[in-house]
Amino acid sequence: MKYFLQRLAFYLFTAWAAITLNFFIPRLIPGDPVQALVTKYQGQLSSKAIESLYVLFGLDKDASLWSEYVTYWKQLLTGDLGLSFTFFPTPVSEIISNSLPWTLLLVGITTVISFFLGTGLGILAGWRRGSWADGLLPVTTFLSSVPYFWLGIIAIYLLTGPDSFFPSSGGFDAGLVPAWDLYFIPSAIQHSLLPALTILISSVSGWILSMRNMMVTVASEDYITVAHAKGLSDRRVAMSYAARNALLPNVSGFALSLGFIVGGTLLVEIVFSYPGVGFQLFQALGASDYPLMQGIFLIITISVLVANLLADIAYLLLDPRTRKEG
Repeated sequence: MKYFLQRLAFYLFTAWAAITLNFFIPRLIPGDPVQALVTKYQGQLSSKAIESLYVLFGLDKDASLWSEYVTYWKQLLTGDLGLSFTFFPTPVSEIISNSLPWTLLLVGITTVISFFLGTGLGILAGWRRGSWADGLLPVTTFLSSVPYFWLGIIAIYLLTGPDSFFPSSGGFDAGLVPAWDLYFIPSAIQHSLLPALTILISSVSGWILSMRNMMVTVASEDYITVAHAKGLSDRRVAMSYAARNALLPNVSGFALSLGFIVGGTLLVEIVFSYPGVGFQLFQALGASDYPLMQGIFLIITISVLVANLLADIAYLLLDPRTRKEG
């Protein structure tokens, strides 16, 4: 329990530091986003409207930096992430809530599938050296070094076209309205197949390679020899002794992968113009939309911290050495 509380305190401090940096960094960037918005509307805003925009965006010139920082925290605690410059006057929270499910479903499902599939094949390849599964190593080594977006470009070139089943861009067919019905859901699944396939092929290879190498290392340990000497079945030794200990580094990597689900496939979403958080971040960067960038960075930071905390909890369950009383 003491170990868990120490880790929790560490992550709370890290979250405070990340949010503080998230507040200061945009304010250090040169430029005036309000004047950029005035230019966008070709000077049609009155002076009072411009002053109101400074207040709305948390850039009040009469307020001190400390008061802006306190106001920023109050807004965060109430779920207010500000107004987007690009989609003004739409709130940032609304934009993120509309795009986040797309990324979570696409990247979340493929990450979980690739982890379990890659870990299972890695256990088989590491324990049964010389088998067909171990023969996959050259292919997995090559695929694990290939970026997602490069596979996406190749997939678009080879698998899309006028008569192809796979769409080359977008999240659903034009003319449809997002809804949980029999028209929208099949269209959304069809548009997500090709991006999901590119993520799955590239990521599953890394899990196979890392798990296989750990299984080979663990298989030479003394406690594996003792387990065989006790007369335990080969399957029990592989799963309960070897795989359980070899799994620890993969659990940490899996936690990080879950944390980066929100923004880890930015280039894939750009290549396929997929309406997720990564594509929204790309648009925000192009338009210098500081509130939207702040909101997305905040979501990514929190998701990474929560994923790491879950990884620590998993370590407590899998490895007794991490528990003080153990």
